[in-house]
Amino acid sequence: MLEQNRELLSTLTELRDRQDELTRLTLELEATNRGVVALYAELDERADELRRADTMKSRFLSNMSHELRTPLSSIRALSNLLVNRLDGDLSAEQERQVLLIRKSAEDLTEIVNDLLDLAKIEAGRTEVTPVWFKATELFAALRPMLTPLQTDPSVKLIFEDAYGLPPIFTDEAKLTQILRNFVSNALKFTERGEIRVGARLEPDGEHVTFFVADTGIGIAEEHQQVIFEEFGQVQNHLQQRVKGTGLGLPLCRKLAALLGGYAGVDSKPGVGSTFYATLPLTIEAVTGPGADDAAGGPAIAHGGAS
Repeated sequence: MLEQNRELLSTLTELRDRQDELTRLTLELEATNRGVVALYAELDERADELRRADTMKSRFLSNMSHELRTPLSSIRALSNLLVNRLDGDLSAEQERQVLLIRKSAEDLTEIVNDLLDLAKIEAGRTEVTPVWFKATELFAALRPMLTPLQTDPSVKLIFEDAYGLPPIFTDEAKLTQILRNFVSNALKFTERGEIRVGARLEPDGEHVTFFVADTGIGIAEEHQQVIFEEFGQVQNHLQQRVKGTGLGLPLCRKLAALLGGYAGVDSKPGVGSTFYATLPLTIEAVTGPGADDAAGGPAIAHGGAS
């Protein structure tokens, strides 16, 4: 009987110890839970702050762009009046200076337009207006638009044959903007050789890739994502002479995503670069709201020059 009492007492003591341990663990768990809840609350607060800051940035960019557009339009209009001699003759030096003013105003207008487009996309205020068109028609319209950008005779701008591609249903104006930015970027970093604009149907038969391939300086692999970030630039011997804000390529990526596709680059230093935008043949083929960010997308092979 005495032995049984000892065993019972030992069991009760062990149970009490386990109960104490369980109570201690429960208190620790409650403290941990309170810490996690506090951490989540802090993260939510930080996320709200970031969202507010992003909204304020978009509003600032939009307002600033609108405010700059009016004086820039006036500068361009007045410089055109002077260049066209509508207000009297100009000396050779005066004409050179007026042309410089007009070119600077046009460059700044392009930057302002890129800022405004980025602000609209980030604010969700960009509408997609798809239409049916053929790649041949698009290239025919692009050729006279882009040829004036080619001022260096040592660089050829070539449009590849796009016959045989099926009709495309997407926002033609936004695709034009993507290709115009690709070509403008290629012209900045190609000192000699050629720039090819082309399109091809992907093996899945549901996507088409538009590309601009150049024989420029190329981009190292570790820099190929940087150039698609806002204001991201890669330092090289040409960058010192080239004007730019690093907005054109990020805008291309966002526009491609808006059209249900993605943009990217294949490049080798010293060989050249191929910038591409892969889009669904018909924008209805996009699955889910929005589209994959240009940093990733469907696994579709990319050919063409690089």
